Amino acid sequence: MAPCATAAVFGEVLRHFREAAMLTQEGLARQIPCDRSHVARVEGGTRVPQDTFAKTCDELRYTVGVLLRLWAKIDWYPQVEHPDWFRRRAEMDEESVALREYQERVIPGLLQTADYAQSLFSLLVAGEELEERVRARLSRQQRFLAEGGPSYIVVLDESCLRNMIGSPAVMRDQCAHLLDIGRRPNIRIQVAPAARLGLFRPSGSMSLIKLPDGHEWVYSESLDRGHFNDDPALFARHSHTYDVLRADALSAPESAALISDVMERYEHHDRARTQRGHVDQEHLQRRQRRQLHRNSPRLPRNRPRPRQQEP
Repeated sequence: MAPCATAAVFGEVLRHFREAAMLTQEGLARQIPCDRSHVARVEGGTRVPQDTFAKTCDELRYTVGVLLRLWAKIDWYPQVEHPDWFRRRAEMDEESVALREYQERVIPGLLQTADYAQSLFSLLVAGEELEERVRARLSRQQRFLAEGGPSYIVVLDESCLRNMIGSPAVMRDQCAHLLDIGRRPNIRIQVAPAARLGLFRPSGSMSLIKLPDGHEWVYSESLDRGHFNDDPALFARHSHTYDVLRADALSAPESAALISDVMERYEHHDRARTQRGHVDQEHLQRRQRRQLHRNSPRLPRNRPRPRQQEP
């Protein structure tokens, strides 16, 4: 079956159960929760859902695990092209047995939601290239999110949470995603808080990769270029720096509490912006009504004539 057909099949099954439950796309999105556009794209076969999306839909619609089982049988990324400069790193992700990362300003690709990745890439490309880059990024996540996936430890600088990509709704969903996947046994997410004094941070984002043969690599990036180094002394130095940073950063539970707090702030910001939008719309409608009233033709009013007094 063609890749687009498999995605379309999942979308059709989801639509069938949603309509059988007498729910609109917006109604289902509120229950998950996510944006309505995400549900629409999944049903249209143009957006790859996470396994947690399928699981949540199963729980909401009492479909006895049908969607999750179908999700597991679909090859969501049969033909994915990574940029030439990144292909080597993507190949390492496919076979690594352990990955430790430090990231600043932007959520790491292995932890990004589809909407976050799309908002990020939309600053650079558009159209089919945009969708292809999003698909390529999400394809790297499957192995780490699968049961029994390789060890993945990440320390996020707090700037990753505060630097808004897309919209408050995108960031809210991204924070919720971090909280969800941080509960997996092979993944740990910690935050290096901005206010903690004396915290030594690396000069830039970096990855420490261990392959099955024991070979270890340091990976970092500059503009559109990846840098690899397998010098044992360099790896040992960066590994020590990383371990000290991780020890001094917030613990995983403390980090989850901070992420939850940031998520609530984005949610409050999104609700406030929506309310402001409704108020602005009402003011606009009032101005339009006043303008129509001022521009409408004035009709003469029939006034009663004064009664003549009898002489």
